[in-house]
Amino acid sequence: MPRADVALTLTPMKFLITGGTLGMGRGVAHALALADDLRHEVVILGSSRERGASAVQQLQETTGNAKVSFVLCDLASFRSVKAAIEALRAEAPLDGVFVNAGLGYAPKRVATEDGLDPHFQVNYLSHFMLVLNLLESLTRSSSGGRVIFNTARGGELRWDDLQMTKKWGYEAAIWQAFAAKRMFSRRLHALERAAGTKLSTVGFETPKTVWSHQIEIVPWPMRAMATVAKWFGAFISIERCGEIMAPLFIESQAESLAKSGELVGWSAQGFDKKDEEPGASDEAQLIRLWDESLRLIGDDETTRISERLTRSA
Repeated sequence: MPRADVALTLTPMKFLITGGTLGMGRGVAHALALADDLRHEVVILGSSRERGASAVQQLQETTGNAKVSFVLCDLASFRSVKAAIEALRAEAPLDGVFVNAGLGYAPKRVATEDGLDPHFQVNYLSHFMLVLNLLESLTRSSSGGRVIFNTARGGELRWDDLQMTKKWGYEAAIWQAFAAKRMFSRRLHALERAAGTKLSTVGFETPKTVWSHQIEIVPWPMRAMATVAKWFGAFISIERCGEIMAPLFIESQAESLAKSGELVGWSAQGFDKKDEEPGASDEAQLIRLWDESLRLIGDDETTRISERLTRSA
């Protein structure tokens, strides 16, 4: 449950959790469904209709909150992302989005149907598209819209080979997407502040690695090492991660805005801001990534939303 020093949010809120059927997203969905006397609505986004139905049923049963639903979306397909956007736009405004879903271990690079590196598309580009297309919904939130990013310090953009066709490795691909998400958060924060809106964007770095379903798909030597590390307290559960993160979603607008544009972590004393790496704060690189993201996505509506946002800023 949320920390005792976080007051109950009186206004019911609605959250979208990408990757909400498994792992960290599932933990956050559970914590938010329980929060504030079951007051809030939780929408989980996932690529499997079967896992989605199962997750909704289990979350409703374990929390007692009937306001849990599922939207099908394969983030490895811009076509699927567009369909999910249309479904979400038809519903009530959103108060928060958790940018979380992502690929982890993979034995080799397999390009998506859009011809892109899967980690860059799933972990970053499709979220860029999703968030921009949901901005209007988020800015209508009476509680103050907020976008929370699951990210971490580290990683770099390989400007000469963003799609990693020359040299690929799943770890390098994961960390490149982390860097891109942090840069997206900072650029979106700057544009929203310049435009005078009250949307907040916050990056969150977990205090420990989250023990999730990803452990089950890695090769057995890695799984064995992770199991030993778990015995020594190197991991936290998805449930504990959800409890830690819940306040970022339900805190007051003023508290959320105070963190906007920042990367935060968590300790026993609460949330604390982390020093950002120089590359993720360089305005020229932020703009370059933004423009390159629009080019790679190639969606007219996403580009129009970006143009409106930059003009108003």
